Amino acid sequence: MAQHYKDLIAWRKAMDFVNAIYDATDGFPKRETYSLTDQIRRAAVSIPSNIAEGQSHFSHREFLHYLRHARGSLAEVETQLQIAQRRSYLQETHAAELLKQADELSRILSGLINSIRQREDASKA
Repeated sequence: MAQHYKDLIAWRKAMDFVNAIYDATDGFPKRETYSLTDQIRRAAVSIPSNIAEGQSHFSHREFLHYLRHARGSLAEVETQLQIAQRRSYLQETHAAELLKQADELSRILSGLINSIRQREDASKA
């Protein structure tokens, strides 16, 4: 396992995703400030936060728990991006770019989860 959460590709990609979400939501209508804008930002921030917190526990079981939460928050952001696109707060091309970034992050998280599961299974054998 990585020595520090900052060494994890998943954490780095999640941090990049947070920046992209903040940039995208800067253009949302002011009336959405305390609803969709706030919700999507909090969900996005939750992704790298859960990765960092889970890795800091130094337990495979705990790390898996937090990685699953990160993946859940990512699904929440994907849903909110689709809502924003349907409400015409995001252009289709911009939403597609963000969803592509989310898909890549999802695959990275799934790979990390599978890798940790395999290590956990190997240590039990």
